[in-house]
Amino acid sequence: MAYATLEDVQNRLTRDLSADEQAIIPTLLEDAGVIIDGYNTSASDEVKKIVSCRMVIRAVGDDVGVPMGATQGSMSGLGYSQSWTIGTGGSVGELYLGKQEKQMLGYGSHIGSYSPVQELVGGSI
Repeated sequence: MAYATLEDVQNRLTRDLSADEQAIIPTLLEDAGVIIDGYNTSASDEVKKIVSCRMVIRAVGDDVGVPMGATQGSMSGLGYSQSWTIGTGGSVGELYLGKQEKQMLGYGSHIGSYSPVQELVGGSI
């Protein structure tokens, strides 16, 4: 299930989408929906829409010069050189959830523990 539309993605971009991108984005949005549901099916519709758009924009690229999700980068001058590090485990051109999107979906740093011994001794230790 797609949680965003082609128009939602276009409204968040700083450039116009090509015809090829417009053709593939509905499928990417459906794929993003499956990935999102794998993390949290009960997240709000607005969060799912925002996360879907961010995932697809990362995949198709935005024309800002720095890849979305990059944690490190460098540029050079006349010799032409660029280098970027994507710090969230994904890479440019693929659908993935960044750290912030995971937090938005309610998946993240929760502190807790489980001890199977507690069940054996009646609940609490």
